Amino acid sequence: MKPITRRGIQFFLIQFFALIFTISPKVVLAQNQDEKPRIIITADPELDDNNSLIRLIMYSSDLNIEGLIYASSQFHWKGDGKGTKWFVPGREYDRFGMGDCPCESWRWAEDERFIHDIVEAYEAVYPNLKVHNSEYPEPSYFKSKIRYGNIEFDGDFSEDSPGSELIREAILDNKPGPLFITAWGGASTIARALKVIQDQYEFTTDWPAIQDKISRKVILLLSGDQDDTYATYILPNWPKIDARRFRQGPHYAYGAQINASPENAPFLTPDWMKANISDRGPLGELYRVWGDGKQMVEGDKVDYFGFSGLTNDELKQKGYFVWLPVQAKGSWLGEGDNHTFMNMLGNGLRAYEKGYYGGWGGREIKTQIRETITAMASQGSAEDMAAQLSSLNSSNDELQEFPNFFPAAQRDFAERLKWSVTSNFKYANHIPVIEIEGPLTLVATPGQTLKIHAKVTDPDGDQTQIKWIQMPTTSFEGNIEFLNDEGSLGEIKIPESAIPGQSVHMVAVASDQTSTPLTAYKRVIILIKTP
Repeated sequence: MKPITRRGIQFFLIQFFALIFTISPKVVLAQNQDEKPRIIITADPELDDNNSLIRLIMYSSDLNIEGLIYASSQFHWKGDGKGTKWFVPGREYDRFGMGDCPCESWRWAEDERFIHDIVEAYEAVYPNLKVHNSEYPEPSYFKSKIRYGNIEFDGDFSEDSPGSELIREAILDNKPGPLFITAWGGASTIARALKVIQDQYEFTTDWPAIQDKISRKVILLLSGDQDDTYATYILPNWPKIDARRFRQGPHYAYGAQINASPENAPFLTPDWMKANISDRGPLGELYRVWGDGKQMVEGDKVDYFGFSGLTNDELKQKGYFVWLPVQAKGSWLGEGDNHTFMNMLGNGLRAYEKGYYGGWGGREIKTQIRETITAMASQGSAEDMAAQLSSLNSSNDELQEFPNFFPAAQRDFAERLKWSVTSNFKYANHIPVIEIEGPLTLVATPGQTLKIHAKVTDPDGDQTQIKWIQMPTTSFEGNIEFLNDEGSLGEIKIPESAIPGQSVHMVAVASDQTSTPLTAYKRVIILIKTP
């Protein structure tokens, strides 16, 4: 018997899904309904975590946030308060020639409460936010969801914590839909929750069902592996849990202004940040920018961002480890964890549904044969199969240019902060609403022409503009032909080269015509079938 090759797998799956579409060409596909993804946030007290959390809470109207958990990482850990000294080779404290560790804690303020501070600032502006969007949760709800996780030592998940217990209970509950869990710092609190479940069920008859349930339900949104617990425990013991990392997309991290494009640079300047972020109420006051005079932990040798008027060399002479060049006072500092949740937002891009769909947080790209085979053996859809198939033969997984969502995301965030200080609905702008006439998932054949109708309304009565774009996915790397890409009627021609089982993603983009335009989207997925 000949071994199965990658080409053989591809041929088999293409023929299989072509047969499905041939047998059932009139299948009615249900229209996607807007959802609020369940999400748990774990974060360490890094500057960009602070800023990302402020942005997140401005979008809490779009999400079911079920946990706000303090976490440790190699960059921040509290210690046990008993004088125990800790050291792991290769960590941040083992670099730069610091020589400070073994130590009792690392870059953790004695009274650290940045999550509490942000929730309290949210409470102060909540009456205004409710005027603009009735879906914002009560502040008391967020207060009830704050927990401290495994924060004593980086990478240590030997003990339970209030945070790990909250995560464990959410993982085991029977609420429908996926549970997204972020790791803005290390994943030790998540690892502890999973370890307790494993210890409880591993040698029982329930274990296979528990494993399967959790592997289907939990989706990890990782900002790197900042304490190695994903690599050393989660992946080896829970290999089927989806762990998404987004590669393409907007640059929200430290130093975004250094190589910013001409289109993005204006949204990172001191003037723009001051007018739209820093000066907008209690949450804007907590938001960190360059040279703001603040420091998360007093005396922190790595946190020199609050200084202004000093050069890189002058900061080094003061004992700081300058790993990012000094920027203009008041300019963008960083929101390095945004990519983990920006695809969860209810802006119509539906990016939370599949990692490779892509959205304001970028898109995930995978090229593993093992994932294709695993998906084939499970109940994956034709669209998922095609996406994995395409990746098998793709030597360049970034063939299509990803849309630049950064200006739209910045304007939207700025307007939400304006809501927080504006008590009258008519004195702020609000996002347009798009409706597609018909289902959001269609089927078509190669070479077929499709017309899709969109209707846009604006809460403020502003004029709107509609454009149609193709979203790049690993399912189909070619370009569709737009016969009409402006106005309420979008018309496209499916390429003859499209293969049954692949999918084309078409997006209606609606912006209001104001001095600070806001943008909404509606994604339509077109599955390719056999002619």
